[in-house]
Amino acid sequence: MVSRRVECSKQLAAIAAKLRVDVMEMVFRVQTGHLGGSLSAAEILTTLYYHQLNVDPNNPDWPDRDRFVLGKGHAAPALYVVLADLGFFPREELKSLRQINCMLQGHPDMRKTPGVEMSTGSLGHGLSAAIGMALAARLDGKHYHVWALLGDGELDEGQIWEAAAYASFSGLTNLTAIVDFNRVQLDGPTDCILCMDPVADKWRSFGWNVVEADGHCVDSLLKAYEEALAVTERTGKPSVILAHTVKGKGVSFMEGQAAWHGGVPNAQQYEQAMKELTQQLELRGDCGCSR
Repeated sequence: MVSRRVECSKQLAAIAAKLRVDVMEMVFRVQTGHLGGSLSAAEILTTLYYHQLNVDPNNPDWPDRDRFVLGKGHAAPALYVVLADLGFFPREELKSLRQINCMLQGHPDMRKTPGVEMSTGSLGHGLSAAIGMALAARLDGKHYHVWALLGDGELDEGQIWEAAAYASFSGLTNLTAIVDFNRVQLDGPTDCILCMDPVADKWRSFGWNVVEADGHCVDSLLKAYEEALAVTERTGKPSVILAHTVKGKGVSFMEGQAAWHGGVPNAQQYEQAMKELTQQLELRGDCGCSR
């Protein structure tokens, strides 16, 4: 089954806008957490969980479920909002983000949080874990698909490219990677830390199909998923989607700024951020569909 599958792109955009509001409230409440990369991934996570993934919140360990690995584990706040909204755990748990002995750690913990497939946060490991899951499906005769969301700063890790080489060599057609391509990492612009351009050509040289998308346009992402799966089936090679995004998307003073990778707003900044995010949510409006 697909959990609460949403077909309407306008409604998906509204869900993503609400996700940003919830993430901002949650991080401000506890005064800790990573906003920049959570905000940039809102549409990606929304389109995956509300449209693409085959998952069941009432049975998180369902053997035939699709798997999702959040390689960029610092974007956990956005993932937690989605999982809570879908019913993997009560929304009340969002109030305890990053607190001692809580369910929702600063980075995803598969031992504590229903719906989390892999404990991530040490960057570079997520794609390797996703490859293991895809290989397991092949060995077990299962037909689930594995998706991995990587940060573009994460591409600095050598393990990413070892994994990429192995995935294409093994012909893992049940694996798709997505890069949250916001061009900003913890210490500054990715081009200044370790320029990986041309990123698309690097993935192609490792034997992957490359699809590019506007990571903040629901229709562009949905088209990219469809294209990625189709070209993988045709070529027998895994696909990567380069989703062009903006760090801190939706909050004017956060957009494109490395300081908001893990920064938390003060009261005045929070008020401004919530005003902007709420306005965007209101602009999405009610498209007339029901979830």
